[in-house]
Amino acid sequence: RQEQPDKQYMVLLPFLIHTDSPEKVCVQLTHLNESVTLSATLEYQGENRSLIDDVVSEKDVFTCIPFSLPKSNSTSVAFLTVMVKGATLQFRSRKSVLVKNSESLVFVQTDKPIYKPGQTVLFRIVSLDKDFYPLLYCLVTLSYPHLQDPQRNRVYQWQGVELETGLAQLSFPLTSDPIQGTYKIVVQKSFSSYVEHSFSVKEYVLPKYEVLVKLPKMITIKDKELPVSVCGLYTYGKPVPGLVHVQVCRKFSHSASNCYGKEAEAVCEEFTRQVNARGCASGVVRTKIFQLQRRGYEMSIEVQGKITEDGTGIEMTGTGSCGITPIMSKISFDLLDSLYRPGIPLFGKVKLVDGTDAPIANETITISVDSVEGNYTTDEQGQSWFSIDTTTFTQASLEIRADHKPELNCYDSEWITPSYEHAMRRINRFYSPSKSFLKIEPKPETLTCGSPTEIQVHYIFTPEAIGEQKKIVIYYLVRIICGYFDLWPETYGTFQLTFPVEATIAPLARMLVYTILPSGEVIASSADFQVESCLPNKVRLSFVPKEGLPASNTRLQLHTSPRSLCALRAVDKSVLLMKPEDELSPSSVYDLLPLKEIRGYSFKDYYLEEDNINPCVSLDNILLNGFVYIPISPDGEGDAYDILKELGLKVFTSSKIHKPEICQHYPGHVMERSYSEHMGAGNPTETVRKYFPETWIWDIVSVNSEGNAALDVTIPDTITEWKANAFCTSADTGFGLSPTVSLRAFQPFFVELTLPYSVVRGESFTLKATVFNYLAACIRVSVSLAESTHFLATPVEKQEESYCICVNERKTVAWAVTPRSLGQVEFSVSTEALQNQQPCGNIIVETPEKGRKDTVIRQLLVEVCGLLSLSMSEPVSLVLPETVVDGSARAYFSVLGDIMGTAMQNLHQLLQMPFGCGEQNMVLFAPNIYVLDYLNKTEQLSEEVKSKAIGYLVSGYQRQLKYKHWDGSYSTFGPRYGQVGNTWLTAFVLKSFAQARPHIFIDEKHIQDALVWLTQKQKENGCFRSSGTLLNNAMKGGVNDEITLTAYIIIALLEIPLPVTHSVVRNALFCLETAADEKENHVYTKALMAYAFALAGKEEKRKALLGSLEKEAVKKGECSWWDISFF
Repeated sequence: RQEQPDKQYMVLLPFLIHTDSPEKVCVQLTHLNESVTLSATLEYQGENRSLIDDVVSEKDVFTCIPFSLPKSNSTSVAFLTVMVKGATLQFRSRKSVLVKNSESLVFVQTDKPIYKPGQTVLFRIVSLDKDFYPLLYCLVTLSYPHLQDPQRNRVYQWQGVELETGLAQLSFPLTSDPIQGTYKIVVQKSFSSYVEHSFSVKEYVLPKYEVLVKLPKMITIKDKELPVSVCGLYTYGKPVPGLVHVQVCRKFSHSASNCYGKEAEAVCEEFTRQVNARGCASGVVRTKIFQLQRRGYEMSIEVQGKITEDGTGIEMTGTGSCGITPIMSKISFDLLDSLYRPGIPLFGKVKLVDGTDAPIANETITISVDSVEGNYTTDEQGQSWFSIDTTTFTQASLEIRADHKPELNCYDSEWITPSYEHAMRRINRFYSPSKSFLKIEPKPETLTCGSPTEIQVHYIFTPEAIGEQKKIVIYYLVRIICGYFDLWPETYGTFQLTFPVEATIAPLARMLVYTILPSGEVIASSADFQVESCLPNKVRLSFVPKEGLPASNTRLQLHTSPRSLCALRAVDKSVLLMKPEDELSPSSVYDLLPLKEIRGYSFKDYYLEEDNINPCVSLDNILLNGFVYIPISPDGEGDAYDILKELGLKVFTSSKIHKPEICQHYPGHVMERSYSEHMGAGNPTETVRKYFPETWIWDIVSVNSEGNAALDVTIPDTITEWKANAFCTSADTGFGLSPTVSLRAFQPFFVELTLPYSVVRGESFTLKATVFNYLAACIRVSVSLAESTHFLATPVEKQEESYCICVNERKTVAWAVTPRSLGQVEFSVSTEALQNQQPCGNIIVETPEKGRKDTVIRQLLVEVCGLLSLSMSEPVSLVLPETVVDGSARAYFSVLGDIMGTAMQNLHQLLQMPFGCGEQNMVLFAPNIYVLDYLNKTEQLSEEVKSKAIGYLVSGYQRQLKYKHWDGSYSTFGPRYGQVGNTWLTAFVLKSFAQARPHIFIDEKHIQDALVWLTQKQKENGCFRSSGTLLNNAMKGGVNDEITLTAYIIIALLEIPLPVTHSVVRNALFCLETAADEKENHVYTKALMAYAFALAGKEEKRKALLGSLEKEAVKKGECSWWDISFF
């Protein structure tokens, strides 16, 4: 027995410290009999930082002190020195820790996952710290978000983006003819870290209903039947009437030759049925045909269900998959500690499931440890708790095994054998020379945020360990929560610890409980508890009412922390059916954390393990109280040091945390694996429905001081279900996210149109209108299509004056329509419930009070048939060419005395939206730049005109990238038609992109790519070779020779601008100077050369060429012009 306990100190801090983030260092001093000075100094970034510098007079102290470190250039190793100094007491220890910059958590949200050409992409960028609090600063230069098209072109880059409470909301308009495919919004967080968010661009028609295929996720090889169900549901929740065709297949594992057709690919079973009143068709498929126990097949069954809607003939397909497993049962251990403590029961849970992961109840499981067996019976969840007495266990390592049924020792190359899997784990003894232990009892359930949880801790303290001391101090830590309490223990027993469950400890609460015995021995236990992914800012969202008529009013109510900024979104469910997206959820937000947990002292390439400074002992000194202890090894016994290391805590202490290490054995340590960074209104008499957005709500709102906000909105005209959610950020409470809520827009009597995405003018298509009756009685209706000069429509079948539609039924009416006009053509279809006494068969018709009428107005894109080649002449008259597209001719005439008068008088004519092929697009792109420059320099540029011109430039830039080749050149129709890059067009693009840089974002890469490609076309004499073809010779002045081309390219290079001394420019000027004296040069060539020499500062050459042009001019009165023959 000890007369007086030894003085002890212990300092704990994380092995991995994050900069710009609150961290804690915990200090414990016990059994002091004198005042001491405690200091902790961190050597970081070339200077010493004092974390602790206190004089301690108390006998016992336990406290956790907060600190933070500034941002560093990179991850680096720092050294912490802890000193305890008194009159008779002195401890000093120096150890390494790792300092890493905190990374912001960034995610992007778009208003929807898929867009049509011409739509506007709406998106938000959210930036949080690792504790989910908003970052309030502007995005730095490297973080400028940009948009990539499917060809990885940087289409646009946003500059000067500012975050408001960690949130920025941006948009980007797509052109009417963009590159289709997957686009990416990229936000770069640092030199090596960036965030991407993808969305799709394609031509599509929103699905009216979804097809759900239901079947088991897994069946075993012994199952005789497979139940399959296929259901169709409209987005507003009603069943789809129609015919279901179901195909159930099991594919062969090795594909056969194409010679044998589809029968060589898979074994299939098919059936066709009409759906029932719930919109479903079900069947049970016998599995005998699939030979589940034979090899040579894939271990899954694929199901495809296709529903053909009655009336419209629209087909939608759904798929499902079912795995096949030979496992008849399998056992797993849960909540089983890797260490056992002799005398404290070994707790754990065992779970028995079949091959489909369904629990097996009321079955016996045999658990064996060290030749001791026990039988346990599973409950309804297939689980059974077990507790094993460890009093008699003395081995350093034990094997625990659970069995259900013996394995079948059979194998056949052609057949699959059923298996019954057992579970086996190895557990090690916890080292304690005094045979004293602590053990945290596991909790199977996930801890719920907002309420405290109680933890049970078992203990054994032998009389030898306690000595004359009656009181033991228990210390505990859970992330940032720490505390201690006094315990007057028996020899063995339990005590309870309670701590609050908060977002700060989610998603995994790692708990440490320890004490220091009078002898200096440290007794410890740790446990992990799953915590729900809760966010600190609680957000509630609701529609009042939750269902409404189209065009009626509703209120979106929001409740969250006061002074929060909230982002709202509501989107048509049909969009999510078209392209499901990963839903924003607390779990997905937690997945942004770069480090979920740290185990051990390793991170990436850093491994900061430290040697045991205690002297090794000989083998004779290892025998203690009948226990045999083996040398240190990865599979050996556990001690307090192992527990602290597993928790990622660096420890400075004078106490005993290491087990003995045997001399001359295992001199090195085995490295642990490192954990990589992861990184309602009343019914109107008539409704006219013409507003059908895909995104309904996309707003940012601020809540009041009570945390409330309300948005009064009008429900769009779509009959559908709207999916809404919100997230909020607050400087006080951080980030929060609401569950997704729904609003059902519905009316019991309505008409829907079935339209394609687009049609070609002059070609006929079928327009179908389906009238739905969800009223409580039969009605008689009329259906009509409004006449229009923009199309010709004739009924497909003889049109009747009225149609009878009973409860939950529909009627489809069709017209053959031939469009006459281009662009968006409007179709208006009306249906009316008539006040008519004519019965429906034997059923009396019920007439609404004042009748009921529903009108739907939809627009359809009518396109012109494409022309691959077109030869046109342009006489000086207003006579239109014969090949002009009917209806597309426009003529304008004006007389102005100022050469730039049109810029001031007719801006709406000069500013044009670029469109067409690569040549047409650039011809319309460039004038926008010149108009902007002129108006800006003459101080006539209004915000309205500037916004319009910049919009046109952004659209033209985006469109031109469609025609870019991989080598940096451009051609009329781009790379998809096998064309090579065109020198003239590439130079024009280079020049125009360079001139557009002051007005819009132009990726410098596109300019450099074009420049490099043009440079490769330069010949030894400085002239440029011509490459590719142009459709419109007017772009090059009707001249097609190397001298004219070289002059054109020099102009483009000098306007980038490249210096005259640049080798490419210098050599090209030599080409022009050689050709300048030739008399046969074309007038257009001379004009270009004069301009090129003017830009290059060669005045003599410029004057000579202008003089030559003056001589060649045709003069009549005061007018001068040049006669140029285009070819």
